[in-house]
This record gives sequence, C-alpha cells and structure tokens, in this order.
Amino acid sequence: MIQCRKGTFKGARGINLFYQSWHPPGEPHAILVIVHGLGAHSGLFGNVVEYLVPRNYTIYGFDLRGHGRSSGQRGYISSWADFREDLKAFLKMIEQKELCSRRFVLGHSMGGVIALEYLIRTRAPERGVITLAPALGTVGVSPLRLNLGKILSRLYPRFTLNTGIDLSSSSRDPEVVTAYAQDPLRHRKGTARLVTEFFATVDWVHLHADGLQIPLLILQGGADKVTLPSGSRTFFEEVTFPDKEKREYPQAYHEIHNDLNYQQMLADLEDWLERHLVPADSNNTPIAS
Repeated sequence: MIQCRKGTFKGARGINLFYQSWHPPGEPHAILVIVHGLGAHSGLFGNVVEYLVPRNYTIYGFDLRGHGRSSGQRGYISSWADFREDLKAFLKMIEQKELCSRRFVLGHSMGGVIALEYLIRTRAPERGVITLAPALGTVGVSPLRLNLGKILSRLYPRFTLNTGIDLSSSSRDPEVVTAYAQDPLRHRKGTARLVTEFFATVDWVHLHADGLQIPLLILQGGADKVTLPSGSRTFFEEVTFPDKEKREYPQAYHEIHNDLNYQQMLADLEDWLERHLVPADSNNTPIAS
C-alpha cells in the first residue's frame, strides 16, 4: 500500500513551495528526489511512483517556484540561485524527516540542469544523480523566441513568452498527450529572465562537468525533439568521474517516463539504483554508454 503525503515548505526568500511524497509500508532501500522540468509539476511521475515504491523506494517531489501548486509567477526566476536554494531547502527538509541516508536525485529536462548544477556546485553527498532527457543542448524552442527573451531579460525580465513546444512531441502515447493538454497545473510559459539564466547555467554545467563527483545515469530518448540527444551525449563525454552510464532509447520522445517504453526505462533505472545502494570503488567502476 503506497502512502502519499502532501505539504509545503519554505524555499529561497520565504516562498511557499508545494511537495508530495510516496512511501512504502516498510523501511525504504533509498530515497529518490525528483526535480521536474519547465511547465511540469511533481504529479507527472506516476509511473515512477507505481514502479519503485512497491520495490521499497521512498519518493519525494516538489513543484518548482512558478509551477504547479507552488507560489510565484509562472516560469519566472530572478536568478538561477532561486532554483538552487529551493532544492537545497527541499533536501534539508527531507533529511529532517527521513532516517534513511541513501538518497538519489533525479531531474527531468530542465530539472536535470537544476540537479546537475546544484550537485556540481555544492558537492552535496548524494548517492548519485539521474537525468531524464536533460536540457543540456539544443532545445525545441524557436530561435526567434529565445533571442527575444535574451534581449528583454534586462529591460523586462518578467516578460512572458509561450515556449511554443508542441505537446505531441512529449510522448508517443496519445492518451498522455491528451492528459497533458487538459492538465490545469501544466503551463507552456517562460520569462525573459529565465531564458538568459537557463542558457548561462547550461554553459556553466558543461564547463564544470569534471566537478561532478558522484555516480551519473543519463536516460535519453533518441527521438526527443524537445531536448535533443546531442546535449546528453556531449555532457556524458565531458564528465570525468568513472562511474557514469548513459542509455538511449532510439524511438522514445521527451517525456521518457511517460512514453510507450517507460517500463523498460524504469527497469533500467531500478537496476542502476540497486547497483548503487552501496558506494562502489570508483577506480573499479565500468563506464557504459
């Protein structure tokens, strides 16, 4: 029986952020902390929850500021530090609530960038990081919208643009696409300031990839038109930590956890998690791609 709990916590500068968590009946093997992407929210990972919680994993997810049930203008941040400090506060809250110290961070799309930047910059002692379709390269937003956002960032940082991303590129499952279109908690908004902060952070993550000193798993859809696979491939090569793995699913779209092959992806995720419950000797860890 999965137990679901909901609540709020204080993020950077006192903003109220919504979170939810899912718990197995007994002591968990580990805790998985999920960071969603732009326009999404923490309630979109049902397949992950239904697969891993019965296998004795506790899962926590929160709605980023300006997303879902959390406070803030849709798609706006004043600086990338907002995301970093919010994630830091969330992890601290989880640490106070849970006895289990085996913790992994999973980020999808922009959430992958948030997770990587945080873990590289802070050297937080997590067991590992998983990125699903991380937004580390070319993204499926028109150059006109991106350039407009960059121009307006200083003059009108709260200026809002529609990302223009086609929902049909999310998943090959038409039921998922329909559900996304009808979901009142989803949005397709991004502000001028978010554009500049996002691309500056992506550049920083690439430049500091050798600073990632914990195990890495990248799961990427080969047919992803929202965050193209080339960004994942480049980052994977830049990471120097020996314990790194990348799996690419040739036909999968962007929402890899809600695509037609999600069960295979989740089986691969569970296999990786199980192999990393106990810290390994990094000198003897194979590299897979």
